[in-house]
Amino acid sequence: MTNWKIYDPQSPPASQKVTLPPAPPWRQPGRDRENVLARTFKPDPALVDAVNTALYLRRPLLLTGRPGTGKSALAHSVAHQLGIGPVIEWAVNSRSTLQEGLYQYDALARLQYIQQANARSGAGAQAEEAEELGMFLTLGPLGTALASAHAPRALLVDEIDKSDVDLPNDLLNVLDTGHFVIPELKRAAERRPTVRISARDDEYIEVQRGEITFKEYPFVVMTSNGERDFPAPFLRRCVQCQIREPDEKELQGIVAAHFASLPLGEDVFAIISEFVKLRSTVMLATDQLLNAVHLLVSSDRPQSEAERKRILGTVFQGLGG
Repeated sequence: MTNWKIYDPQSPPASQKVTLPPAPPWRQPGRDRENVLARTFKPDPALVDAVNTALYLRRPLLLTGRPGTGKSALAHSVAHQLGIGPVIEWAVNSRSTLQEGLYQYDALARLQYIQQANARSGAGAQAEEAEELGMFLTLGPLGTALASAHAPRALLVDEIDKSDVDLPNDLLNVLDTGHFVIPELKRAAERRPTVRISARDDEYIEVQRGEITFKEYPFVVMTSNGERDFPAPFLRRCVQCQIREPDEKELQGIVAAHFASLPLGEDVFAIISEFVKLRSTVMLATDQLLNAVHLLVSSDRPQSEAERKRILGTVFQGLGG
């Protein structure tokens, strides 16, 4: 039997660099991963209704559910289906601010630039300050989604429940008002009314007099693992949807979508059944099931029964909660 282990301390060290086997499709980097997420996501009817409601009403969609239920993948699925991708992603944490989402200003780099320009050109460099200001400004994920010339865009605000208490309402206030101001450009508007600044996806935006006004609302998906309760005024301004865990039949469809060339034989059904049984006692995520199928069934390196049990024990680790 071929040894399935890539790393085996009992074997002699490799005489040359080892070539790793292909990664799971959902673990490919960059756009390939996004395409897999979009193509394989299987929403239930309630989620489809919630997405369409949010699209019609131009309201953010607030998704709650356990980790691994596909909350983030939904944004990629909708963007792919509507042709408004790629998704702009904003991974929120406790230090995230509204300004970070709208734009970033590198004041230190600009100060160094001015000092160097003054040393080269003397007082004449002062005229360059407004002209070169755009070099040190970059639109953040929210700012790009609002200002993009390719609007509407899809914006994924991931784990909004980890944010500072004021950020969710601040974010919705910007969406409601239809514009935002970049003070650094506003102050320089008399000297330089139009400034070109960079955004996500290598896009450049021309900002008029320091203000950005948008006419198309982005499709906003905000995800939450349910770690905190949101106030009623915030919830009122969102379309809410709770993503439930897929049942055994739905899991079979998810596995089939990810492994299109793999027949769903008894070995796959057995892994799915064991996953569902274990999930009733500990928290597990669907991608853990996919990992197990990839390792045990789609791999071209067979394992012994004892190895299969150890692999399942390694992959099916409870997530707490």
